[in-house]
Amino acid sequence: MALINTEIKPFSATAFKDGEFIEVTDESVKGKWAVFFFYPADFTFVCPTELGDLADLHEEFAKRDVEIYSVSTDTHFSHKAWHDSSETIGKIKYTMIGDPTGQLTNNFDVMRPGVGLADRGTFLVDPDGIIQAMEITAEGIGRDAENLLNKVKAAQYVRNNPGEVCPAAWKEGEETLAPSLDLVGKI
Repeated sequence: MALINTEIKPFSATAFKDGEFIEVTDESVKGKWAVFFFYPADFTFVCPTELGDLADLHEEFAKRDVEIYSVSTDTHFSHKAWHDSSETIGKIKYTMIGDPTGQLTNNFDVMRPGVGLADRGTFLVDPDGIIQAMEITAEGIGRDAENLLNKVKAAQYVRNNPGEVCPAAWKEGEETLAPSLDLVGKI
């Protein structure tokens, strides 16, 4: 899973967003920051808690020019049905990609062999289409949108401030580090 610092692979998929079906491609993703948020399946248990958590922070991501793409191997029709029938999923304003062929799920190497479902995988992609961060968790471990937002802030800071890096537990506005020989052995 050596996907960090690699470009996303070509893909084309149909998604549900704002009451419509839309096409999403690797080329349409470029130019903005993107989060690909893979989850096992619609109409399940942990998945709606994660997707709802992301929906609650959607405006914060949007303020940072970040597009969110949730992805499962369900169809875009299933995403619409889930959106229409669940109060939690109904508040989602981001793009819900259907990946029934598994193209996108396989591109990001989160397809469970022999199962046809995605692992819980989160990928932060920069405006050039390069993967800057990733997290994979087991099915029973839900992810935290606030933690993801902090990773976005750090990645954007590093991109906008060459020569600086963000230390562990960094929060926006805190001190960063400028790696140099002077810091070796002093942290």
